[in-house]
Amino acid sequence: MSEYIERILRARVYDVAIESPLDPAPRLSRRLGNTVLLKREDLQPVFSFKLRGAYNKIASLSESVAQRGVICASAGNHAQGVALSARRRGIPALIVMPRTTPQIKVQAVLDLGGEIELHGDDYDSAYEHALAVARERGLTFIHPFDDPAVIAGQGTIAMEILRQHDATHAGAPIDAIFVPIGGGGLIAGIAAYATSLHPRARPRGAA
Repeated sequence: MSEYIERILRARVYDVAIESPLDPAPRLSRRLGNTVLLKREDLQPVFSFKLRGAYNKIASLSESVAQRGVICASAGNHAQGVALSARRRGIPALIVMPRTTPQIKVQAVLDLGGEIELHGDDYDSAYEHALAVARERGLTFIHPFDDPAVIAGQGTIAMEILRQHDATHAGAPIDAIFVPIGGGGLIAGIAAYATSLHPRARPRGAA
């Protein structure tokens, strides 16, 4: 756990990400009889927390490895995070997307400078193809969640939550942090940081 705390503290996310606000939700708070705060990751440049992990991973690559390029499989937010992160570092990014991906998402990646390859009819097909291409071309595969650097990048959200909460609600404990779960990288990073430094803040997942 201490290794992840160190990784989160050293994560390089703010070259591309913002420290998103922790905004009160007054109507929901009244309805639930508690103080509810929303972490506004929808305000990130790609409208998602995925940028944090993607950039932290890409920023950690050596120059020689980075210049060969990166690749990922995604039909949405991770794709945009990788594309923007690669553009920021000045390296090529190949994004493998299922053929069923809506054109608006394809265009969003193209607008960020990513190269698109459509393959298969679902994520699993695109994922397997991306791994094969990575091996063939010597590209670095940027996993959407199963990578310590990606998890650490997402964990910076917990670091911000605790700091922002202490600044505006000093003395009031955090009872729980509710986290959406897809692959698990977000809750892994948040749980590692929050439970170590703020034991009362129990992250709870919702798939």
